[in-house]
Amino acid sequence: MKQWIIAALLLAPAVEAGAACGKARTVFACTTAQGKEVEVCDAGATLSYRFGRPGRPEMMLSVPRSAASTSQWPGIGRYISYSVDIPNGHTVYSVFWGADRNAEDHPVEAGVNVLVNGQSAAIVKCGGERIVQNIEGIDLKPTE
Repeated sequence: MKQWIIAALLLAPAVEAGAACGKARTVFACTTAQGKEVEVCDAGATLSYRFGRPGRPEMMLSVPRSAASTSQWPGIGRYISYSVDIPNGHTVYSVFWGADRNAEDHPVEAGVNVLVNGQSAAIVKCGGERIVQNIEGIDLKPTE
């Protein structure tokens, strides 16, 4: 019984963090230090991006799968990093996850980089420990 309780407690944050995707696959989900949620969902033909307070998103965007792209870690180097780019006109929401694999505690950085006309306009980082990351190996075209 004790093992079931521990397993439920460990899985609860991941389920909560990706709950808004419904039947779609959660590609990425986290909560910022300001309590806002960042989420990318994969519904097969489309990918969606959502940002904002729980139940009150400030930005919701859905794009055809062919419009989204990804950057995958090549398997070498100190920093492991993955991203998914969701375009919206001249703006791209680049959701990222990375870790320093050589550091003893493997610190993770994750969040969203908002690019306007190719220039970084804002970077919002995830806060806390609730990060769902399924970007690794996602079947999207490579980011150029």
